[in-house]
Amino acid sequence: MMFPGAAADRGEAAYAIVGTPLDASTTFRPGTRFGPREIRHVAASFSDYDQHTGLRFTDLAVHDHGDIKPGSDPAEYLDFLSGTLSDYRREGTVPIVIGGEHTATVAGLRACSPDVYVCLDAHLDLRESYAGNPLSHATVTHHALDIADEVVVLGGRSGSEDGWDRARDDDRVTVVPPEDVAGWEPSFGDRDVYLSVDIDAADPGFAPGTGTPEPFGLTPATMHDVVREVAPSAVGFDVVEVNDRDDGQAAVLASKLLRAFVFAHATGNS
Repeated sequence: MMFPGAAADRGEAAYAIVGTPLDASTTFRPGTRFGPREIRHVAASFSDYDQHTGLRFTDLAVHDHGDIKPGSDPAEYLDFLSGTLSDYRREGTVPIVIGGEHTATVAGLRACSPDVYVCLDAHLDLRESYAGNPLSHATVTHHALDIADEVVVLGGRSGSEDGWDRARDDDRVTVVPPEDVAGWEPSFGDRDVYLSVDIDAADPGFAPGTGTPEPFGLTPATMHDVVREVAPSAVGFDVVEVNDRDDGQAAVLASKLLRAFVFAHATGNS
């Protein structure tokens, strides 16, 4: 299944959607392997036209690479995924990852080497490992700090004691609580940004289909505003942690945010 409107050939693509049905380290409710399928499926109902930008999705040279299916070794998978995303970067194409557990973001970061990592997420993800796994979805921000100079977690409201201590003590890390995200103003200058949306940043009343739902989260409108504000500075994007455990609410939000990213990026870089 192709993402609706993503009909550009690879050679002409400005954006490339890559599905990552990774479901290796989910710690509560599995099902992220179905995220890419769900995100593509629900997008069939959306209008091609975007009233915010006056653009049509089908005019923006979006290519759907399809899914890269994982094997039994997550580290090997991330290496292969990173290589694929790096190829798109060399071709001048902005990679867009749909998932799938958040660990796939590590490949996006490796491929894009951003100066700043901005993530909409309920969780800090600052663990060095979880359950003995250094590539758990709970370690993504820790890996980001090996690549980016600055990390911003928007909507963070859950983490280990060590994670909160690290967020407080490391001046490279900023955590913006849910109640302050609407007033947050990005300031990147000419630095490259990688933007990640973990769908559990949303309050689970809006997006229950995720592995580790966390109450008191963000509204879809706030997430939409953030994506549109950050997109022009972004060199890569992902929306992850969508599963099939709801009636499509999480996938609808994820799919709409993906489109918002493309529209805003295309407008800001035209």
